[in-house]
Amino acid sequence: RAASRAPGARNVCRLLTRRAHGFYARDAGVAHRKNLGLLRKILCQESTKFKNVWTTHSASPIAYERGRIYLDNYQCCISSIAQEPRILYQKPKCSKSEKIEDALLLECPLGEMLPSPSDYKSSLIVLTVQNWLLRLSADSGEILEKIYLAGSCCKFRYLSWDTPQEVMVVKSAQNKLPAAARQVSIQQSVLFYLAVFQVLPLSFIGMLEINKKIFGNSVTDVAVSNGILIVMYSVGLVRLYNFQAISEQFMEQPFDLGHEFNWNGQVGVVGKYPFGLPCNIKITDTPPLLFEASSLENAFQIGGYPWHYIITPNKKKHKGVFHICSLKDNALAKNGIQDMKCCSLEPDWIYFHPDMSGRIIHVGPNLIKVLKLKEVKNNTDQMEIAEDFTIVANRENSVNNAVTVTASGRVVKKRFNLLDDDPEQETFKIVDYEDELDLLSTVAVTEIGADGRAHLDFHCNEHGILLKSIPLLESWDVTYSHEVYFDKDLVLHIEQKPNRRFSCYVYQMVCDTAKDDES
Repeated sequence: RAASRAPGARNVCRLLTRRAHGFYARDAGVAHRKNLGLLRKILCQESTKFKNVWTTHSASPIAYERGRIYLDNYQCCISSIAQEPRILYQKPKCSKSEKIEDALLLECPLGEMLPSPSDYKSSLIVLTVQNWLLRLSADSGEILEKIYLAGSCCKFRYLSWDTPQEVMVVKSAQNKLPAAARQVSIQQSVLFYLAVFQVLPLSFIGMLEINKKIFGNSVTDVAVSNGILIVMYSVGLVRLYNFQAISEQFMEQPFDLGHEFNWNGQVGVVGKYPFGLPCNIKITDTPPLLFEASSLENAFQIGGYPWHYIITPNKKKHKGVFHICSLKDNALAKNGIQDMKCCSLEPDWIYFHPDMSGRIIHVGPNLIKVLKLKEVKNNTDQMEIAEDFTIVANRENSVNNAVTVTASGRVVKKRFNLLDDDPEQETFKIVDYEDELDLLSTVAVTEIGADGRAHLDFHCNEHGILLKSIPLLESWDVTYSHEVYFDKDLVLHIEQKPNRRFSCYVYQMVCDTAKDDES
């Protein structure tokens, strides 16, 4: 006869089962989620305000990455987390040969053993004009690692993620022959170079070239994302290939950073000057094609559940018309043609919601539609596009009346209609998603007199309900370039004016404790 269970043993088993499924009350993740839930409630209170605590101006671009503001081509780093932004580090002005072309913030992975203590802190990966890839401490700017990519045969210019915080891609500018070489009919077959790295610890996966002899003459751009090699063509064609299959099939020899190598008659150290990295993935034949689509301006997106893609038919007259189709069989979804019929200077835009819900966000001048995929009734093989919710701009004081009456009683008829994005009407300029607080943020702008006024609104991501509105104090000129970041309790507005003049405005959350005490 089995012994009876000790008192409380059943509760222990239940706790262990819940812990295995991620339900453990004392788990750090649970505490973090609760804290973010509290922060969201505080942020959306009527008494909570956002105060402009800091403003700066610069003659060079201003960048922002998770609580850090970068000035002077990443030579100056300012923490925006403190009550008033403070300098983390200031490096001497760099020469033109040390100019930084692009940068990515690298954060420590959870639950992994790393070779160096510095790997457990955030770092910044930067790409210089002389083809150096540097890993810098995000807090001090100290150089932690240096990798030399290649000589003058190519100019690397762009950094991107294949898999965020796991696999990084360094892309060259498109290779173009000098005019003198083109005049004597010298042919340039290599269009782009791609170098791929695993990060933390930083390790070299391989380098490959995109050759017109393999992929065709009309290639205009290339990218690697989520394990897919994406090749774009001047005729609007987009082709997808399996990057992992390519690297396995055409890898001539693997190499490790810092190790000596003998390659094509050259002897050197991988990632060291002057040899750099070997081009060890040689594509000698056209790889198997996964998928191809034709879309205006190569606009192509994949997302949703089950998988769908969004394109614009490849004719100029269809600009602003979006087709949502099944990736499985290219079938157009029911109600899958989305057209806002906007009459505006700036086109509407559409994309898959970044919250991984499979929904779609379609943004027009005065309307934001959040769409969802659902099965067609009585037909499980077909999906339809349905409206989840909409957000409408506040245009109560419409200025688009065709007929107006003057103070003297004279009737005046307008001979033209205003555009949908006319500055005198409230118009959506930015839509973003704050994943940690699960809030949809929108920036709407209205021109009042000579000044443009903008406000940042927070909406419930599930239902679209307006929860909070924050006025931005600075004037907003719709002809300038703008970026707005909403990062938990921080709002940051970066503005680019003509003649390379940049401004940064920082707002921080403050609570009116007197009102809180009353409530």
